[in-house]
Amino acid sequence: MEYTIREARKEDMGQVFHLIDELAKFEKEAHAVELSVADLEEHGFGQEKLFHCFVAESGEEIVGIALVYPRYSTWKGPIIHLEDLIVTEKMRGSGLGTALLDEVVKYGHKLGVKRVSWEVLDWNEPAIGFYESKGANVMRDWDVVHLDEKGIEKYLSNINL
Repeated sequence: MEYTIREARKEDMGQVFHLIDELAKFEKEAHAVELSVADLEEHGFGQEKLFHCFVAESGEEIVGIALVYPRYSTWKGPIIHLEDLIVTEKMRGSGLGTALLDEVVKYGHKLGVKRVSWEVLDWNEPAIGFYESKGANVMRDWDVVHLDEKGIEKYLSNINL
């Protein structure tokens, strides 16, 4: 199946949302998706652009995405974070994941970042193998730390504002 990769447009966000939902189900976190298509449109194409997205298109269908945003490392300087690289199940093994990752790395290089970083679930061995085959360092001795919305509220209730 042939595909093209391009920068996402606002009108793509419905299909992008569908892929995000597909990934959440794959990761056994379907209930965790709280944003909407309107949120994606505002956050990616509004006055303050919070992310940059590449889409892979086959015919009229978006079959993969790579969504990144800027971060800053106190050790390295500017970096980008790859929030999600999603390839639909029917396109896995087609080279699409590599093509999307290629676009992310080229984009980061163009921006002059010192690192591209992302996370991968420890049980997703196919993804880990894929990333390692590309030269990525999967740092298994680091734990991801999140403070979710409820955690933020609880935290704030325990400090003097």
